[in-house]
Amino acid sequence: MSLKRKAAEVATDASKKSKSNASITAFFGAPKTTPKAEVNFSKDEWVEKLSDEQKDLLKLEIDTLHDSWLPHLKDVLVSPQFLELKRFLKKELGAGKTVYPPMGDVYSWSRHTPLNTVKAVILGQDPYHGPNQAHGLCFSVRPPTPAPPSLKNIYIALKKDYPDFKAPPKNGGLLTPWAEHGVLMINTCLTVRRGEANSHSGKGWEQLTQKVIDTVAKNRSQGVVFLAWGKPAENRVKGVNAEKHLILKSVHPSPLSASRGWFDCGHFKKTNDWLVKRYGEGSEIDWNLNVDPEEAGV
Repeated sequence: MSLKRKAAEVATDASKKSKSNASITAFFGAPKTTPKAEVNFSKDEWVEKLSDEQKDLLKLEIDTLHDSWLPHLKDVLVSPQFLELKRFLKKELGAGKTVYPPMGDVYSWSRHTPLNTVKAVILGQDPYHGPNQAHGLCFSVRPPTPAPPSLKNIYIALKKDYPDFKAPPKNGGLLTPWAEHGVLMINTCLTVRRGEANSHSGKGWEQLTQKVIDTVAKNRSQGVVFLAWGKPAENRVKGVNAEKHLILKSVHPSPLSASRGWFDCGHFKKTNDWLVKRYGEGSEIDWNLNVDPEEAGV
């Protein structure tokens, strides 16, 4: 039995009857409360108005940021702070520095989880700074890299919520299936220098990723689940309307803090219980990860 199915069974019949069809349609439809200017947004026209330097600095965003996010993030992208960040990154790469994740993966979160598919948000902090680890989804690593300690602790908490939970084969840490099921997994800072944790923090990524969080809170107005693990993540969701959305807080799953309540936080089951109660059967997340990497888009 899948974890989705088991979650559905906990919802009351009354919740299913009252929320099911109309709510699911609203949830999986186009984002709500989208300003008219953004509905009519033309990427080609926006790019055409950029200066030559902006086009050069923003080539990665133009080429790899999913179109569902661009209308909402475009103003941040042309802000002086973000353009300075891109100049900094250009210098880092030009000086031969190794930056993770690979540039083509920096915005993979946006492509795996378009805005109108977001059901839950997991907030990370800094990308992994070792080789063959970070690929643009917080906590996730591509095979054959083994699951890092924080992710192993996530698996333990999941197993407590769902005894049938299956982790990826070969001690893997690929979380792409979650992203494909509507779990937006984004770090506060989107790049890092090899071997130097937090080396790109405070350079401008925080402005963009805060806008991502605010965009989800505003445009997924029927309600999503925000999973904030650790104080930095809690600070990111301070402006989220707790009456519309479910905000789940816990210590970080890192070995340094997990013993202070992480393992019994119950966030994965609470997420599904809330989604099923609010939107009906079929809206919950299948947390199982025992998926062939090729089937998961790797």
